[in-house]
Amino acid sequence: MIAAVIRWSIHNRLLVTLATLLLAGWGIWSARHIPLDALPDLSDVQVIVKTGYPGQAPQVVESQVTYPLATALLAVPGAVSVRGYSGFGDSFVYVIFKDGTDLYWARSRVLEYLSQVAPRLPPQAQPALGPDATGVGWVYEYALVDRTGRHDLAQLRSLQDWFLKYELQSLPGVAEVATVGGMVKQYQVVLDPNRLRAYGLPLAQVRMAVQNANQEVGGSVIEMAEAEYMVRSRGYLQTIEDLRRVPLGVSPAGTPILLGDVAKCASARSCGWARRNWMAKAKWWAASS
Repeated sequence: MIAAVIRWSIHNRLLVTLATLLLAGWGIWSARHIPLDALPDLSDVQVIVKTGYPGQAPQVVESQVTYPLATALLAVPGAVSVRGYSGFGDSFVYVIFKDGTDLYWARSRVLEYLSQVAPRLPPQAQPALGPDATGVGWVYEYALVDRTGRHDLAQLRSLQDWFLKYELQSLPGVAEVATVGGMVKQYQVVLDPNRLRAYGLPLAQVRMAVQNANQEVGGSVIEMAEAEYMVRSRGYLQTIEDLRRVPLGVSPAGTPILLGDVAKCASARSCGWARRNWMAKAKWWAASS
């Protein structure tokens, strides 16, 4: 049999050559279009519900947030199990679906049931769906490094958070871009409790004054010489001195009380990772094409 195939191939060299080229071309095309993932996501079809409840102990989060959410999400169609985890100020509920369930159909069903139970949660608790990716969906990592030395870690972090992150999220198949490390620029207000007590100012009033001072408001329209001029107030805080001049109220003598009178304001940078070069990770949802 083998000898006959060899003799036939020798007498039909052109056909054998053409068949070889066709098979090679088919193999190259299949290798370029086969739907394989570099790191396949073998986890279950799950939807994560994250709820922030600031300042609350895990026991309070469990009884007021995690338990109501878990019991309500048990009735989601296609769900096989619901797992809840409570921490300090945060609640995580994992809804596991049957194999083969479409992820976006599952997310829409969870969102539907979530809208029904959300009004029964505390006002400070705001539930939200997690990204359409899992913990094993990390398929790409990159480091943003300035080899010229003209930018520090805070500027690199700002470049990542305000430019690169949004560009990467617009790519097809990208579920989330999670930033790790770098220096996040922030302003810190350290209040003096003795001065607050002396002026009779509660902490909530100081917090509200800072929020109200860092915004823009509209002032309607002024008509002058048959023209309309839109009035607006620009109140965004730009420097530390602007933060110190935030008004908190007036004293019994009528003197304005400023934030700089009861607190120390400074600029700080929080470090997310103790390395000179920080990395950002991108999550791709493992979907077959």
